[in-house]
Amino acid sequence: MMRAVINVVIPALRKGALALFLIALITAPQISTAAQEPDIDAILAAMSLEQRVAQMFMVSLYGPQLTYAGRDLLAAWQPGAAVIMASNAGTPDQVARLTHSYQQTVIDAGGVPLLIATDQEGGLIQQLEDGFTIWPAPMLLTAADDPDLAFRFGAALGRELRAVGINMNLAPVADLNTYIDNPVIGRRAHGSDPAQVGRTIAAVIRGMQSEGVLATAKHFPGHGDTQQDSHTTLPVIDHDLARLQSVELPPFVSAIEAESGAIMVAHIWYSAIEPQENLPASLSYAVITELLREDLGYEGIIATDALDMDAIDTVYSPEQAAVLAIEAGNDLIVIGAHVGEAAQMRAMQAVVDAVRAGQIDPARIDASVRRILTAKARFGLLDRSPIDPDAVTLDRAGNDALIEAMFRAGVTVARDDFDRVPLRPEASVGIVFPGNRAQIQRECGAYREDVRWLAISDSPADGEIASASALADQVDVAVIFTRDAYHNAAQQALIHALPPDRVVVVALISPYDLLRFPAVGGYIATYSPLNPAVTVTCAILFGAQEASGVLPVDLSGP
Repeated sequence: MMRAVINVVIPALRKGALALFLIALITAPQISTAAQEPDIDAILAAMSLEQRVAQMFMVSLYGPQLTYAGRDLLAAWQPGAAVIMASNAGTPDQVARLTHSYQQTVIDAGGVPLLIATDQEGGLIQQLEDGFTIWPAPMLLTAADDPDLAFRFGAALGRELRAVGINMNLAPVADLNTYIDNPVIGRRAHGSDPAQVGRTIAAVIRGMQSEGVLATAKHFPGHGDTQQDSHTTLPVIDHDLARLQSVELPPFVSAIEAESGAIMVAHIWYSAIEPQENLPASLSYAVITELLREDLGYEGIIATDALDMDAIDTVYSPEQAAVLAIEAGNDLIVIGAHVGEAAQMRAMQAVVDAVRAGQIDPARIDASVRRILTAKARFGLLDRSPIDPDAVTLDRAGNDALIEAMFRAGVTVARDDFDRVPLRPEASVGIVFPGNRAQIQRECGAYREDVRWLAISDSPADGEIASASALADQVDVAVIFTRDAYHNAAQQALIHALPPDRVVVVALISPYDLLRFPAVGGYIATYSPLNPAVTVTCAILFGAQEASGVLPVDLSGP
C-alpha cells in the first residue's frame, strides 16, 4: 500500500521544472507571431516521465462537481485530457464551472492545460442537453449534401462547446451504417455512401475546428457493418482489404484530408488486417501504426475507444489495456465512466513501470506526447485564458435557425411513384398522425381547411388501424406520419392495411421505415423528429417548398 501511495505522489513532487517553464512561456514578452509559437520540445523536455505518460490519458471523473478523489487525480498526475460524461452533465453554467475547476486544478499543480472532451454527435448521442442545443440526427446533414451547411453546423457546435470550456468533441461518426440492424451505430451514422458521408464529415470537421474545438472521427476502421455492440462484446469484421478500402475507409481518408485533430479506434477485430485472433483494432499495431499511421499517413492524435467497454475490460485489466494500447501506437488512452480514480492512476503507473522496465521505449511515449502538445498548441490551449462560468452565453436563436435550414435542405422525398407530392389542390386529403404531435395538425392544417384528420397512438390498436383504413378509402391521398415504424409492428400493420398507391408515408425518425412496407408509392424521410421536421414536411406536402434532400442511406432492401 505504501508503494502505491508513493507512486501517486511522485508526479506532483516533480512538477517544478515544467511549472516554471510554463509560467515563463505564458508571461514571456511576445514580439512577433513566430515568437508566440510554443516550443513543444522545450515543454516536453521539462516534463518528468510521469507527466509525459499522464499526457496520454483521457480520464473520467464522476459527478457534476469536482470531487476530492477527482481533484487528487488531477493534481497528482496532471493528465492530458478529461471527458465529460452523463454524470458530469448539467446546465451550461454548471458545465462551465466544472471544466474551469478541472483546468484550474491541473494548472495550479504545474501541468499543461487539459483537452476536455465530450460526445456531442447530435441526434441519439448528446451528453449535454439541459440548456444546450438539441441537434438533429447526423443523417439529416448528409441528406442536405451541402458542405457549406455542414461547415456551419460544425462551427455552431464548436462555438457552443467552447463556450463552456470543452475543446474536444468525440465526433463526428465516420462509420457507414451498411448493416441496417447494427445495434450500436444505426442513426448515429451520417449515412451509408462513402463519398457522400466523406464530404459531409470533412466539412463538419473543418467547421468545428475553425472554432477551436478538436474533432475526433470515429470508430476507425469502421463500426457500421457489425452485428454486435462493442460495449458488450468483441465484434468481428471479416471483410477483405478490397472491401475495407472501397467502403469503410474512405470517410476516414476524408477526415484525414480535413486534418481532423484526432481519430478514435474501434474495439473490433478486423481479421483481414490483424492476424492475432480476437485482438481489437484499438490494441492492434497492424491497424493503428501500420494502417492508420503509415499507410494512410495520419499525423494527428490516435485515441482508443473507452477502455471500460466489455470488448476490452472483460479480457484485460485497465493496466494491461493501457500498456497494450500504447505499444500498438495509440496516443490517447480513453478511460470511460466505469473506472474509478484509483484504477485510472494504477493504469498510468503501469505505463510508467513498463517504460522503466524497458518494455516500452521512452521514445514511443515522447512521440505521442509531442503530438498531443502540438494539438494543444494548434488549438490555442497552451496559453489558455480561463472562461468565466458566470458569463456563458449560447446562441440558441442562431442555432435554431441553422437547424431549420438543415431540415429545409435535408428533408427528402425518397419515393413518389404516383406523383402525389406535392398534394394537388383538387385531391381530397386525409392525414393520420401521432396524437401527441398536435403540431402536425396545426402546421399542415394552415395550408388547407378541408383535410380530414385522424390522431393515433404510437402503437396503434386494431380499432385505430381500422379507422385509418376507413379514412384512406374516403380520400384521394392518405398521408401517414410514422415514428420508427421499422421497429414497431403495430405501425407496420397500419401501413399494410392501406392502399399503397394512395399513401404517402412521412418517416419522422428512421429513414429505414420504408423497408417494412416497400410497396408504398410515396415516402418522405425527415431523419429526426424535431419540430422543424414537421414545419418543412408540411411545406413540401402542400407545395410551399420543393424537397431538395438526397437519400444518405440505401433503401433498396436486401
